[in-house]
Amino acid sequence: MPESVHPTLDPPGQARAAAAAWSCRTDRTSAIAGFGSFLPLETITNRDLAAIVDTSDEWITSRTGIRSRRRADAADVTSDLAVKAAQAALADAGMEPEQLGFVIVATATPDSPVPATACRVQELLGATRAAAMDINAGCSGFLYGIHTADSLVRSGTASNVLVIGAEILTRVTDYTDRRTCVLFGDGAGACVVAAQGPMQVLYSGVGVDGTQRDLIKIPAGGSRSPASAETVTDRQHFLQLDGPRVFRQAVRRMVEAAQQGLERTGLKAEDVSWVIPHQANERILTSVAEQLGIPVPRVVMDLAETGNTSAASVPIAMTRARESFEPGQLVMLLAFGAGLTWACQLLRVQG
Repeated sequence: MPESVHPTLDPPGQARAAAAAWSCRTDRTSAIAGFGSFLPLETITNRDLAAIVDTSDEWITSRTGIRSRRRADAADVTSDLAVKAAQAALADAGMEPEQLGFVIVATATPDSPVPATACRVQELLGATRAAAMDINAGCSGFLYGIHTADSLVRSGTASNVLVIGAEILTRVTDYTDRRTCVLFGDGAGACVVAAQGPMQVLYSGVGVDGTQRDLIKIPAGGSRSPASAETVTDRQHFLQLDGPRVFRQAVRRMVEAAQQGLERTGLKAEDVSWVIPHQANERILTSVAEQLGIPVPRVVMDLAETGNTSAASVPIAMTRARESFEPGQLVMLLAFGAGLTWACQLLRVQG
């Protein structure tokens, strides 16, 4: 699993030498300098879904922890949501768009296949000095973006990197399939990664198992299965997932990613003050916490009113939970997604 461990962590005891061996050996640091998020106004409740498919509020809530989710305005596209979250993150960082060196948009629901959604975001923001690109790592996309931004900042390639997770999943959700339509919502979250900021990046690791790529997919619309009357009729342009297998893989991969991050840094589960995981399913998050030995109250669960917003879920949850962070606390970010991808970051809250 590609990773970076930073010597600024200064882990205790014998773990210090082990962690240093995994570091990228650079004096540069990176940190999250500002956060922001955006949620559309329209709400889809469980009762709304029960009116169109064979389900109920009790069934959905007991199995997922989700009570409602947001839907983007019909006139909006993913870049519109991304820009609103980005503007909030820039304001929080006290930064102007012209100060950005790179714009990264993590999304599985781009405005269009070509060009990258990040290009329109760069234009709308007025980030005239920034390069721009999209990342498609499913629900792990935002953490993949931070991993990339961390490397850009520490290498000196870019001073300030805007990372956005943005999705309009309601447009690729099959509302005839009660197994999946209860899960997904729309939204965007963003952060600015810079050399200094209120949350220092101590560790970042990402991974993938391509043999599991069919667990979460949109089958048609690419070169393997181009759009046709048949693919539309067969509903092949909607998101599909194998629920039971995804559940098992999600728990396993997030637990392993967290354990590896703690091992590499010489830290322990009891050192973690907050875990902010991808907001997929309450049962998944509870299982991850139990296997890591981290009390469930320390796991941020923000999905009750937002649902699964894929790459946007971690930054939305992080923005909404930030008032609880205290100087010196260790915050762990965790995600898994289509690919099958996974990622972990460890952040230290600065005084």
